[in-house]
Amino acid sequence: MTHKPLFGGLIVDEYDHPAGTAYVGEEPCYVVNDSGFLRHIPSEQVDRKVLELMRQQINGNEDILSEQAAKLLGTDDIFSKAMLENQLKNIDKQFDAILETGIPEESRAFMGMSGFKVVINMHGEVVRLDQPAAADEGGGENE
Repeated sequence: MTHKPLFGGLIVDEYDHPAGTAYVGEEPCYVVNDSGFLRHIPSEQVDRKVLELMRQQINGNEDILSEQAAKLLGTDDIFSKAMLENQLKNIDKQFDAILETGIPEESRAFMGMSGFKVVINMHGEVVRLDQPAAADEGGGENE
């Protein structure tokens, strides 16, 4: 079981109102204001869905992502790329650990500043996952 909402501060409702976080007993929840009624949605169900959507986007792109990650880390060698690619291919096995340890506050803040946002409805179903777009390879101009 998760100890705190994984994407706290990055969840909004369908009207772009931020979802708060709270605990019902020991269970972490996202709180959505439904016309004055505060709906408490177990965070684990939302967090697992978001992680699954992210896994689907990674699937098939592990080689490109590992290459870019290695460059960002300054370890642009074949062994680092292979290790990163293997981690990306097996990312679903790491979900429980991610849910247990959480995402550092600084990382969540960076995700928010870069445009990452999860849109949920009043029932806690993920409606949309907004992520920053990759830079246009052709110089950024579309004609």
